[in-house]
Amino acid sequence: MKQRIWIVIILLMCTCMICFGAYRLCTREDNEYKESRNPHYTGLDIVLAPPAVESKEYDYTGFRVSFNRHNRTPNWVAWELLGSETRGEAKRHNRFWQDRDVDGCPTTNDYRNSGYDRGHMCPAAEQKWSAEAMDDCFVMANMCPQDHSLNSGAWNTLENKERNWAVRDSAIVIVAGPIYNADDIKTIGNGVLVPSAFFKVLLAPYVEKPRAIAFVFPNMPSPGSMQNYVMTVDDVEKLTGYDFFSSLPDDIENEVESKASFREWNQR
Repeated sequence: MKQRIWIVIILLMCTCMICFGAYRLCTREDNEYKESRNPHYTGLDIVLAPPAVESKEYDYTGFRVSFNRHNRTPNWVAWELLGSETRGEAKRHNRFWQDRDVDGCPTTNDYRNSGYDRGHMCPAAEQKWSAEAMDDCFVMANMCPQDHSLNSGAWNTLENKERNWAVRDSAIVIVAGPIYNADDIKTIGNGVLVPSAFFKVLLAPYVEKPRAIAFVFPNMPSPGSMQNYVMTVDDVEKLTGYDFFSSLPDDIENEVESKASFREWNQR
């Protein structure tokens, strides 16, 4: 009788060990599957530019700037926006400031009575997660001469949209900047070059199927639907000569940069 009891106990222990091992294997495989679907990419805020582009990069609390001392504007400004960063206690204060460590950085007087807004590339509403980040986003190295109707209209509408997208997708990567062409010779203040247009490229890298979209707005009132200004990232790369999101695996980069579906981005 005792021998039978021990046999039953041993069989139960073996069964438990087998089940536990299978559970651990399934859990590990499930975690690996989740990690493979949600990798953490690095270097997405790095933009590659042609050697001829005058550029020096500066890191601020919530964003990175490539600054052009000849144009006295950024070439581009890049940042990752987490959904949690759309909420915060830091208040907008409008204290614009010149960074003397940035060669060619304008003063606030360069924009005074110019007819153009000091247009944020990285907006203040996306930096309220930190008082230091809020202060930094008012650096003049983050500004471009921007038509007021664009700044308060279509550009502002896109900024509101991207915050909603960051909340929905957990995080997005954004790069924004001016577009110049050979005919752009108008300046304000002490040689701040006025761009003819602005671009913004957005990437949602952590969703099940990564996607990207781009927008280009002329530096003037831009009425109508946002869809009228949609481009692919590839299109903007051709316009600017920049290479965005080069740290992505090539297959993903090629896929997301060749497509732009406003319908997919605008789903709730």
